[in-house]
Amino acid sequence: MLGRQRMRFGIIGCGRIAPKHAESIVALPNAELVAVCDIVPEHAQAFADKYGAVPYTDYHEMLKRDDIDVVTIATPSGLHAEIGIAAAQAGKHVMVEKPMAMTLKTADALIEACRKAGVKLAVIHQNRFNKSIRLVREALEAGRFGKLTHGQATVRWNRDDNYYAQAPWRGTKLQDGGVLMNQSIHNIDLLQWMFGPVESVFGYTATNLRKIEMEDVGAAVIKFKNGAIGLIEAASTIFPKNIEETLNVFGEKGSAIVGGIAVNRIEVWEFPESEEEKKNIFASQESDPPNVYGFGHRELIADMIEAIEEDRSPAVPGEEGRKALEIILAIYKCQETKQPVVFPLAEE
Repeated sequence: MLGRQRMRFGIIGCGRIAPKHAESIVALPNAELVAVCDIVPEHAQAFADKYGAVPYTDYHEMLKRDDIDVVTIATPSGLHAEIGIAAAQAGKHVMVEKPMAMTLKTADALIEACRKAGVKLAVIHQNRFNKSIRLVREALEAGRFGKLTHGQATVRWNRDDNYYAQAPWRGTKLQDGGVLMNQSIHNIDLLQWMFGPVESVFGYTATNLRKIEMEDVGAAVIKFKNGAIGLIEAASTIFPKNIEETLNVFGEKGSAIVGGIAVNRIEVWEFPESEEEKKNIFASQESDPPNVYGFGHRELIADMIEAIEEDRSPAVPGEEGRKALEIILAIYKCQETKQPVVFPLAEE
């Protein structure tokens, strides 16, 4: 491990999601948080004090440190690719929050920068590590669903005007996106991960309640190359609070529904001769997490450390993070053109 017992991390962006990164890093015996950065000095200092790291307000200065192995990026989304490219060029492995970029062009630039620099790139789609999702994935890989017929990704959450008023970049096209890009991208990632390559997409978006530039409601239909149909429903307008994040997977020989506040609980598990298995699953369910971020950050970061040590691809490399982004950008294009989008998406 680069001649050390611990992999050393730096965090760029000390906002809403950063504590999940920091708590996961400090909880791992083979990881150490050595530096944090935020453009607001008070935020950087408070975060550094809490987690025993050195604070910075300029990420370029932080990247000059030669004792940082991995940088995790938790800034506004519009800055993800730019900072990730700078980190790669500084020789740091990169973990980037979703979405990895706001366009496919910048996503590809980030992927290429990491490839050229010889560093690993992982996208933070931590729900792939949920115990419930792993069970579905294992059943899928074992062929237990048979031919997949259809599935659905549903996010019914509440993000009120106070949430968007916390920062001027929230809900904007260039820096954030709407409910699809920000809140629902994790579940869209799971849907495409289960069902495979996309053939075409058609969707609508609307801004019905929130005072933002982008959508607070979105819906779409996906035709997958294997013939299955996917449905997406996303809303940040749910009254009065978060209700669910749910993934449905249906096939000729099996049905699974994962629900809870953050796709963390098996609600339906139907396969031939699965009654005993179902009892065991229901008896050992995870409780709802304290927030919608779920339980997967620590395992995802642990996987990144192993990927570096073993010189293999991380569990969610840049090429995987790009897939959900492409679906969302296709839905946005549908809203503009009122026409289905055939993949691959051609950006203008």
